[in-house]
Amino acid sequence: ALFLRDNETQIVDVALNFIFETHEGFTRAFAKEFGITPKKYAQTTPPLKLFLPTPVQDWENEKKGKKTMSTNSTVIFAQVIERSKRKAIIKRGVDATHYFEYCNEVGCDVWGELCSIRGALYEPMGMWLPPKLIKPGTSLYVQGVEIPEDFSGIIPEGYDLIDLEPCLMMIFQGEKYDDENFQEEVGKVMKAIDKYDPEPFGFVWAPNDAPRFQYEPQGSRGYIEGRPVRQIAK
Repeated sequence: ALFLRDNETQIVDVALNFIFETHEGFTRAFAKEFGITPKKYAQTTPPLKLFLPTPVQDWENEKKGKKTMSTNSTVIFAQVIERSKRKAIIKRGVDATHYFEYCNEVGCDVWGELCSIRGALYEPMGMWLPPKLIKPGTSLYVQGVEIPEDFSGIIPEGYDLIDLEPCLMMIFQGEKYDDENFQEEVGKVMKAIDKYDPEPFGFVWAPNDAPRFQYEPQGSRGYIEGRPVRQIAK
């Protein structure tokens, strides 16, 4: 689906490239999975519920309350970047304050649908919304994707479109890690960020300016989280 979204190509070539024996077999499988033929999808590229792997072992450990935390020092890289005015497509929960609660409330297929949205500025993210962006009766934690201010694509059913003002974001990135240690490594970086003091570098936290966010944890690049900041007036 993503190959069809991002490339102008013949359906039969995609079918053969992805190891289908026939054009017809690929079309049947695609339509059964997504409810739309590959030809029509390539022409219109609506959001789809892509299927993505879920860290099942980590999910089960969280449910069973099995948590570990190393006391070793954590190395993180931090930089401040500017975010221009933009919008975001988000799926709200009810009471969720973090990822696992959100998956219990909403399910884990939201991420796949966000990945399919054409024209996104960045990859999908988990967000902790500032109070001004939380609707009554909805969650602090949501999942979403940022899009340009002039986005004209399709908003999936059940999702909200929100406006995000220009802001400064301090982006933190942890060290690479083994994916089997997902929870421990992410937890260490999050604790280190909580203790981080931006003032010696000329900034203060600005939690009401924009959502705090986290990208999908991937061991090959380390855990990445962003928090809004403001520059201290001289």
